[in-house]
Amino acid sequence: MNKNEQRIDLQNGITIEPALGRLLFKIAQAYYEHGLTQKQIGERYGLSRMKVSRLLKQARDLQIVQITLYPMEPVHADLEQRLEELFGLDEAIVVTPEDDGPESIRRALGYPAAECLLRSLHENSRVTITWGSTLAAVVDAMPVESWPEVQVVQGLGGLSGPGSPTNAVDLTRRIANRLRAKPLLLASPGYVGRKEVRDALMQVSAVVEVLGAATASDIALVGIGAPTEDGVVFREQILDEGDLERLTAKGMVGDIALCFFDKDGRPVADEVSNRLVGLNLEQIRNIPRVIGVAGGEGKVNAIRGALLGKLVDVLVTDAKTAQLLLEAGL
Repeated sequence: MNKNEQRIDLQNGITIEPALGRLLFKIAQAYYEHGLTQKQIGERYGLSRMKVSRLLKQARDLQIVQITLYPMEPVHADLEQRLEELFGLDEAIVVTPEDDGPESIRRALGYPAAECLLRSLHENSRVTITWGSTLAAVVDAMPVESWPEVQVVQGLGGLSGPGSPTNAVDLTRRIANRLRAKPLLLASPGYVGRKEVRDALMQVSAVVEVLGAATASDIALVGIGAPTEDGVVFREQILDEGDLERLTAKGMVGDIALCFFDKDGRPVADEVSNRLVGLNLEQIRNIPRVIGVAGGEGKVNAIRGALLGKLVDVLVTDAKTAQLLLEAGL
């Protein structure tokens, strides 16, 4: 359990994990207050109908469901519900980091994002993962489980240097190892010098196979980047200041897997796209359950663009960012 996640003491004297508390409350609220069917709840939260039924019973047994629902601190139930309703999300998960520093925010996001991914898994799930420092925090928070039939697919070629904790190859291997799942690695750089090189790589059978599997995934775990000079894209020297200025002039506010988009979540046409080996925005959007993990005031515009473009179905973020997103509106 993450040290920032305090166990929840229920009114009946029982103590439970915060992740379970969040899930039980959300499912009970959806069923008893919002009138969703068990099938609809399962589709929204990535659960089987049978599991929804069991969790509803558990909520009753634990007296979470009585005459009224009792939200449990530190769950930000109101913020989460407002985000879901405003942006049409399947789910929002809002946490409170120790402070507003980037490292603190990433650590706080890691555990709930890992829990969300785990409960979304089914026996034969295929999960695509991209790259970045926030996703590294998610992988760090993953417990060791056994999902031998699950496949973890690298959805973007290697960008940062070998051995970097943000490298897509390393993240794919690590998460597959934690899940005892099957990794499917993309044997290609993520960004190349010329369009002709990229086009040639996209014809290689091994690359075609991996990206085809990524496109057909059930779940995607993605970070949301913002165009800042201290962002991972620029720290790793993948792009330079000239690229940033050019993309910003075209209206770019953020990226997912180095696929840049504008304030409405629409792709930004640029030469960068012609040199990228990985999934594009449309392919990512079409994955049934895209879990986006990002936080911090500097990423508000990027996250909002991703939400408006329907690029993610689930958002894991911090409370301050959630409030700023609500204030920005549609």
